[in-house]
Amino acid sequence: MTEKPVALIVLAAGQGSRMQSDLPKVLHRLGAVPLVGHALATGRRLEPETVVVVAGHGADQVRKAVAKLDPDARVALQEQQMGTAHAVLQALPLLEGFEGRVLVLYGDTPFIAEETLGMLASHPSDVIVLGFEAADPGRYGRLVTGPDGLERIVEYKDADEATRAIRLVNSGVLAADAATLREILPQIGNRNAAGEYYLTDLPGLARAAGLRVDVVTCDESETLGINTRAELAAAEAAFQARARAQALEDGVTLSDPATVWFALDSCIGRDAVIGQNVVFGPGVTVESGAEILPFCHLEGCHVSAGATVGPFARLRAGAELGADVHVGNFVEIKNSVLDEGVKVGHLTYLGDADVGEATNIGAGTVTCNYDGVSKHRTRIGAHAFIGSDTMLVAPVAVGARAMTGSGSVITEDVPDDALALGRARQVTKPGLAARLMQALRQKKGR
Repeated sequence: MTEKPVALIVLAAGQGSRMQSDLPKVLHRLGAVPLVGHALATGRRLEPETVVVVAGHGADQVRKAVAKLDPDARVALQEQQMGTAHAVLQALPLLEGFEGRVLVLYGDTPFIAEETLGMLASHPSDVIVLGFEAADPGRYGRLVTGPDGLERIVEYKDADEATRAIRLVNSGVLAADAATLREILPQIGNRNAAGEYYLTDLPGLARAAGLRVDVVTCDESETLGINTRAELAAAEAAFQARARAQALEDGVTLSDPATVWFALDSCIGRDAVIGQNVVFGPGVTVESGAEILPFCHLEGCHVSAGATVGPFARLRAGAELGADVHVGNFVEIKNSVLDEGVKVGHLTYLGDADVGEATNIGAGTVTCNYDGVSKHRTRIGAHAFIGSDTMLVAPVAVGARAMTGSGSVITEDVPDDALALGRARQVTKPGLAARLMQALRQKKGR
């Protein structure tokens, strides 16, 4: 996407004390994924050669989360949080041998757009600072520009009235060539009240060294940083509003948009219909023409064209629904593959199962997949009929076109075309119910 190769450094070392949480700030969830996942996902669209996340507070937790979000990303440790420039210095050893443009992003700033990162990556200047026109500049650092680009960054406390009137402010995000970072970062000092090494000193030192420093701008909404629970809630509302608007623009029908909740990676096809109060966790794909009825929760699953889900259904990780599958109310599917035309109408749990095409699963069916130590798989052939209230004790297989009687406990494999009954013989005692009720009433004195 750019002339120069690109690397990303994502700063994620801060504690986030204002969140009032033991969890590192960048691991709080937005759009069903940790905050840092947003910066990683957007940055990956630039096809970077290397991604480095700088962790500090809760480093082990951050490392585990990053490994799930972006297995190819590397993690650098900032043992002492001594400022943003110090954090970038910790990442440089992991960029050894890299010669290209480095983008420095923040794990708590989730909304910077791909197009904005593309401008930073492709800009010809040596150092590029991302700025924005603030409606209320407040205490942001001001960006003072001139004919030769960015002249300086002036912190609010150091600014005179004329400078404070400037509305172009610093987002903190910047880009520079790797060689520039290696040369300039060691020159940054910590002669300030906090005794920290600030990345905002980089543009001034670069300019003093004769390098070209410039500004690119974005909309203020892209620069929203998360520091408190209230800001996280506001960011979630903004994320959901954008996701809903994008789904509608893409041709998805949302019966009541305000009640549908998306994840960062939700993929919903054109002409899909999504009912009220549907929640998408991470890793969901719904193909064109599928319908998700109200009050469903989906995560880590795939729903094929023509399938219907719900109402009140739950699809968990590994659920794969083929074309024209029907999953009804109060059905839970986990780590199971349902082939084309399978019907699972109601009140059923299918876990670790493979179900062949056009099979019918009766109400109350349960795959008993866990023995207390290991999970086991249930395999059901095509065009089978599983009677209501069947317990399938895995590992077990039911053949094609086979049937199970209602209320059966199936512990052995059932061949193709066979009927399996696994229940005790009914015993009927004429008149006994009436005699029992009479005895009970007498005992109670009624």
